[in-house]
This record gives sequence, structure tokens and C-alpha cells, in this order.
Amino acid sequence: MAKDKVNTYIGFCIKARKIVLGSGSIDCQRGGVYLIIVCSSAAKNTFKLALKFKNRFSCPLMICRCGLENAVNREGCKIAAVKDKSLANAIIANACEEYEIY
Repeated sequence: MAKDKVNTYIGFCIKARKIVLGSGSIDCQRGGVYLIIVCSSAAKNTFKLALKFKNRFSCPLMICRCGLENAVNREGCKIAAVKDKSLANAIIANACEEYEIY
């Protein structure tokens, strides 16, 4: 149930254009990132980038075990950044055991 809520909130982020997909796009952001989401199947270097972005933006890092590409409907997407504070808080509040937050 909570997995469906998280996917719904991620869908809201996509509709509102408040999510950035891919490490290159996240790297271009100057600020205003409130949550970094990384897929558990991502490569080691992607996890290093996720930690770098977490420290740069001072935001939580969420590891998605159920596959981020399914949630954002983009094949091969392994990292995303939420740019809306209230949606980021809603995603964190509804995270279940399939998501780890650091």
C-alpha cells in the first residue's frame, strides 16, 4: 500500500515537473533539491554520485529496492532528485520497507 503511495507521489512530481532524472541533470541544479532517490540496482559510481548530491544539497537520500525506472516510467533511470519540499516530505513519510532513507 505504501509503495503505491510513494509511486503516486513520484507521479505527481513528474506531472508538476518537480523531479529531475539522471545524474547529469541533477549535477546542473544549483539548489532547491529536497530528496535524492537512487535505485538499488544502480552502479557503484552512481551511489557515489548520489552521496555527493546528498551532501551538496543537504537533503535525504532514499534507496529504492523496487526499481526506480518503474516508478518514473523511464527505462534505465537510476537516480532522480525531487525539487518540491512538500512532495519530498510526503514521499519520505510514506516510505515502506522497500525504501531505505539515509
